Amino acid sequence: MTLRISVDQHSTTAPYEQLRAQISQSARSGELPVGYKLPTVRGLAEDLGLAANTVAKAYKALEADGVIETRGRNGTFVAAASDAASRLAATAAAAYATEARRLGLSREGAEAAVAEALRATYDA
Repeated sequence: MTLRISVDQHSTTAPYEQLRAQISQSARSGELPVGYKLPTVRGLAEDLGLAANTVAKAYKALEADGVIETRGRNGTFVAAASDAASRLAATAAAAYATEARRLGLSREGAEAAVAEALRATYDA
């Protein structure tokens, strides 16, 4: 198995974000299995022609999202991303529910806002 990443230097999306999104998608889809060892920051930076800080920033964001985990000198590995994604989604949902109630929205109003946001995001 090999990590397939491409960075479009002409894209309006920052290179670190392109890298973060591609690794995240590959991990969530199962293309990169849990426990897969990722290249070192320097190695991936060299392969992609990026600055090491760019790759480090992407790895840091992925680790904060729970997609990857760093095991010290042993390297960086794909974590159980689906569990992390579920936890993050549940946390975001709880924060939304609290804020919607604070704003005085009814349950139906809060649910309608979520349904519209989901439609706009997934059906676009």
